Amino acid sequence: MNKINILNTSIHDLSMQETLQIVDEAISKGEQLHHVVVNAGKIVAMQSDLQLRQSVNECDLINADGQAVVWASKILKAPLKERVAGIDLMVNLVYLAHQRKHKVFFFGAKEEVVKKVVEKYSNQYSSDIIAGYRNGYFKKEQEQDIAKVIAESGANMLFVAISSPTKENFLYENKHLLKDVNFIMGVGGSFDVVSGKVKRAPLWMQNSGLEWFYRFAQEPKRMWKRYLVGNTKFILLVLKERMSKV
Repeated sequence: MNKINILNTSIHDLSMQETLQIVDEAISKGEQLHHVVVNAGKIVAMQSDLQLRQSVNECDLINADGQAVVWASKILKAPLKERVAGIDLMVNLVYLAHQRKHKVFFFGAKEEVVKKVVEKYSNQYSSDIIAGYRNGYFKKEQEQDIAKVIAESGANMLFVAISSPTKENFLYENKHLLKDVNFIMGVGGSFDVVSGKVKRAPLWMQNSGLEWFYRFAQEPKRMWKRYLVGNTKFILLVLKERMSKV
C-alpha cells in the first residue's frame, strides 16, 4: 500500500473500494487490521499530542476522512486518490458483515444512541450480525475489562464511536487484548448520524468539502472552536509546509 506523509501524519493512498477489499481479505485470512481516519482537526492535534500521533501512525490502515486533507495532499505534491469518510466506510463494512456473515460490536455514544444503531442494523439486515454493544461512558480503569468483553463477544469488527483522542488511544493501548477481533476502527460521531440524532450534510456539500460547515451550523456553540479555529490552524500548517519546499 502506497503511503504518503503530511504534517507528521502517515496516510495510505487508497480509494474506498480498495480499502474495503483490504479489510475483506484480512478478515477472510483471520488477520487483524487496526484502522484510523484522519481529518484536519486530528492532524492539527497530532502536532502537539505525541501520544495521539503514535496511536494514529502505528495503525495498519490510515485513510483521509476529510476533504481538506485530500486538498492538502495535492498542494503538498503528494496527491491522494480520494476521501474515504469514516462513516461511509463503516456503513459499507456493516453491509459487508451482513454479506459475509460476520459479527459487529458497536461501542460508544450515549446508551439510547447506540441502542438505536443496533436496532436499525438488526432491522435492516439481521440481528445475527450483532456481537454486542456498549455505550461510550467509562472510567480509564475500566478499559481493559471492556476490551476483554469485546474480545470474548465473537466480533469480527469493532466500531468505536468516541471522541478523539480517547478512541485512538483506547484502540492502540488495548489492541493486544482485541487480537481476535479482525477489524478495529474509531468512527467518532458516526453513531449519532446513523441513529438519526444528527443529520448529515447533503451529498453536494460532502463532495464540495463543506460537510464541516453543515455540522458547524447545527451546533455552532459546540463546534466553532473545532472547525473555525482548527481549520484555520490546518491551513496555516499546510501553507507553511508548502513554502518550506519552495
